Amino acid sequence: MRPGAAAIRAAIVDLDGTMLDTVPDFEAALNGMRQELGLGPITQATIKPLVGKGSEKLVRDALLLDWDAARVEAAYEEAIAGYQRHYLAINGERSTLFDGVLEGLQAMRDLGLRLVCVTNKPVAFTLPLLEQKGLAPYFERVFGGDSFAKKKPDAMPMLGACAALDLPPSQVVAIGDSSNDAESARGAGCFVLTVPYGYNHGRPVQEIQSDGIVDSLLDAARLIGAHNSAAL
Repeated sequence: MRPGAAAIRAAIVDLDGTMLDTVPDFEAALNGMRQELGLGPITQATIKPLVGKGSEKLVRDALLLDWDAARVEAAYEEAIAGYQRHYLAINGERSTLFDGVLEGLQAMRDLGLRLVCVTNKPVAFTLPLLEQKGLAPYFERVFGGDSFAKKKPDAMPMLGACAALDLPPSQVVAIGDSSNDAESARGAGCFVLTVPYGYNHGRPVQEIQSDGIVDSLLDAARLIGAHNSAAL
């Protein structure tokens, strides 16, 4: 991170592809929806690049694999209702924590950082998932894709999180796996760190304009700690 910058006082952490591998859950929910619509199953490899833009786009993209845009729109309301029903039924059952997540969150807390989760996943899916995986106690606020008028990559969710923390963006770092996270953070004026193991719409993480690539949230905590020590 930039020499001479202010100390970091908070971290905004993404969920899907950053803290949890949720593609297996998406696979179950999307294929349940597709079966009801008379479509065959799709694989995790097909689903992974589609993740990150919110449930509405995920459902549309999963149908556009087979149908034209007009047919997708005609079936959309039935499809999104089916997807949500299937997802809530299995939410978290197949998803797993990435290495270093719990250790990294604890290390950030030990540094005195305030933590917020900002995801494009709907809040109704996000809150029970965080509870189930033992992540909820680390976050003072949680914002989903339906918390603001716009989703990432728009800057609005990051600006909203900073406002909730009552901190300037220059004292906040966003941590995510995709260009969505980076563009949103950059637009808000936050630092941004990226992890290399997530989804990023099927693109190499090296293409993202960030302040650094970290192997895990624990490595992110170490980098933030070093930055804050230098900023004192």
